[in-house]
Amino acid sequence: MSLTPRLIVPDPDTAATYYQEAMGAKEVFRAQDDSGRVMVVVLQIGGSPLSLSPAVSEWGWLSPDDVGGSPVLLEAEFQDQDAVAERMVAGGGTVVVPVENRPYGKREGRLRDPFGHLWIVTGPLR
Repeated sequence: MSLTPRLIVPDPDTAATYYQEAMGAKEVFRAQDDSGRVMVVVLQIGGSPLSLSPAVSEWGWLSPDDVGGSPVLLEAEFQDQDAVAERMVAGGGTVVVPVENRPYGKREGRLRDPFGHLWIVTGPLR
């Protein structure tokens, strides 16, 4: 059994580039419809897959902006959370909670990517 989150975004190409630059994601698959519109991009972040698709309201595929924000919080572990958070912000993301050492033994923060998705960027203490 496997589970692959699929984020609905306005433009999968732009989102794929963002996650590649901010999180070191690698593109592993891409599919387009007959008109050439990208319908899915599958990325690999570390050992985890992440899919991206465009918003298609008639299918019920709505982006966070379409529904007033994201009800989902994605957690991703990195060795250098600070660098990832800096790259996310440089690419258009915003800090919700700064990356800091937490009393429960993790260094983490919370960010919103430019597409409205919420992330916990976590990892070992520094």
